Amino acid sequence: MDVVIIRRSRTAISVEILRAALEGAKKTHIVYRANLNFEVVNRYLSLLKEKGLIEQKGNLYVTTDKGKEFQEIAKELGL
Repeated sequence: MDVVIIRRSRTAISVEILRAALEGAKKTHIVYRANLNFEVVNRYLSLLKEKGLIEQKGNLYVTTDKGKEFQEIAKELGL
């Protein structure tokens, strides 16, 4: 049985995180929903916050309007 490893692009990972946080999500939920580990999620959350695509409200992460626009554009481009 051959195992095929498919690497996701940074954009695909970002879109998954933003999708998981659409209505607010704890970090643990994002980790499981995006199928990532905490170290990777921490790096992406920092980047997405820096770019204004996601915001932290207490212990919840919420996709911003800018993040929703990013998701739509990525979807249209098939990323």
